[in-house]
Amino acid sequence: MISDRKLEHLMLCRNNDVEYRKKTGFEDIEFIHKALPEVNKEEINLSTDFFGKKMDAPIIISAITGGHPASLKINRELARAADKLNIGMGVGSQRAAIENPELAPTYTVVREEAPSSFLIGNIGAPQIELAEKAADMMDADALALHLNPLQEAIQPEGDVDATGYTESIEEISKNLKLPVIAKETGAGISGQDAHTLEKAGVSAVDVAGSGGTSWAAVETYRAKDRYLGDLYWDWGIPTAISTVEVCESVNVPVISSGGIRTGLDAAKAIALGADAVGIALPLLKDAYIGHEAVITRLEKFKEELRVAMFLVGASNLEELRNSDIIIKGITREWLHERGFDTKKYARRSLQ
Repeated sequence: MISDRKLEHLMLCRNNDVEYRKKTGFEDIEFIHKALPEVNKEEINLSTDFFGKKMDAPIIISAITGGHPASLKINRELARAADKLNIGMGVGSQRAAIENPELAPTYTVVREEAPSSFLIGNIGAPQIELAEKAADMMDADALALHLNPLQEAIQPEGDVDATGYTESIEEISKNLKLPVIAKETGAGISGQDAHTLEKAGVSAVDVAGSGGTSWAAVETYRAKDRYLGDLYWDWGIPTAISTVEVCESVNVPVISSGGIRTGLDAAKAIALGADAVGIALPLLKDAYIGHEAVITRLEKFKEELRVAMFLVGASNLEELRNSDIIIKGITREWLHERGFDTKKYARRSLQ
C-alpha cells in the first residue's frame, strides 16, 4: 500500500544513511570577500515575494511527507515553524489521500497550522486527474509536479513508463488555476529539460539536485537485491551545477534544493541565480523533536545567510544575486563542458 510505503520512507530517512556520497558542488563556489561591505548587518533584508506572497526569508521547507497517520505530527510541526517564520512549505505526494480520503488530514493540517504561509501541493507529473483535487485539498498557493525517474527505476514497485510526461505537464499547467512548479526529487534538472518544462507552461522549477537525500539510497534499503540501488546511489546533477543550468535556461523563478544544509549554501545558490532554496532532511529529523527544534535550526540558517550577505556587501537578495563569485573545480569543469561561461560570475559588480 502507498500509505505503508510512506511510513517506510520516513523511517528510512530518519534512521539510515540516505544521503549522496558525492557533494552538491557548492564547495566549488567561493564569494569575493568585501573588506568594505558598506552595509549594516542588522538591517539586511531577507524578505522576498514569491508568486505575490511575501516571505520573510527565501526558504521553503521542501516536500517531505503525508499519507500515513504517523506523518500528521511531522507536517504539523513543520507547518507551525513555517507559520512562525513566515516561510514556504511543500508536502509530499498527495496521491495517497486522494485515493483514501481518511488520510487527508495528514496534509490539510499544514494549512490549518500555517494559514497564511506559501504552501505547495504535490502530485506526480503524469497524474493529470489528481491535480485539481490535490490543490483544493491543501488550499495550495502552487502545485508541485514531482519528477522521480531515478526513484522509480530503483523502487521494487516503481513505474518505469515515463512516456507522455511532457504532455501531461503541459495539460496540467494549462488547466490549473495555480502556479505549477516542476520539481525533481534529488537527481537534478538540466538546462535542456528546464527549457522544455518552461515551454510546457510551468511557472517555476525546483532543481532538487544531487548531494542531499538520494532516493536510490532510500529504495536500496527496501529492495531485495541492493546491487542496483547501490550502483546508482550517486546518480544525478549536483545541485550547484543544476542551479546554474536551470537559471541560465529559463525565465521563471527557480528554487535550489538538494543538500542545502547551511545559510552559506543558500547564499551561494541565490548568488548563482536562485529565487529561493529548499531544505528537507535535516528538518524532518528536527520535526520529530518538535517545531521549536525546526525553528531553532532555521533561525541559525537565516543568521548564516545574513552573515554571508554582510561579507559581500549585499543588503538584500537582489544585491546578493549580483555579488561576485568564483566557480572552480569539478563544478567549473562540468559547466565549461556544457558550454556555460563561468567567468561572468566573477566580475558582475564591475559591470
